[in-house]
Amino acid sequence: MIQHAEELGANAVLAFRYDATEIAAGVTEVLAYGTAVVVEKI
Repeated sequence: MIQHAEELGANAVLAFRYDATEIAAGVTEVLAYGTAVVVEKI
């Protein structure tokens, strides 16, 4: 996620969420998402 945010020109990720769900025996779906932003000092 950090690498993708940097590729978009962001320098921070806000509101990060992580979710994992077992959809079958031995199979887990993992979701991780957040909002890529540019943070600047005022």
